[in-house]
Amino acid sequence: MSIDRSLKIKGALSRHRNVLSRAERVEKLKEEERWSEGDSLLGLPKVAHRKSHAGRKDKEDIEKEAETEAVAGDEIPKAE
Repeated sequence: MSIDRSLKIKGALSRHRNVLSRAERVEKLKEEERWSEGDSLLGLPKVAHRKSHAGRKDKEDIEKEAETEAVAGDEIPKAE
């Protein structure tokens, strides 16, 4: 029997998971100060666990990058 390809890669099991364990949910609730030590572990509220994505660049950001590249290109002395 062959090994599943997700198990061959060292970091394959450390990828983003949508479902958190109860301990992870309690930890997250403690950080948000929505849970204290005396509260029940049953019926925990939902916890949003979303992976952050790099945002799309705005038109202004692209223009600023183009300007800085153009200025940097002018400052380099040309060999004659």
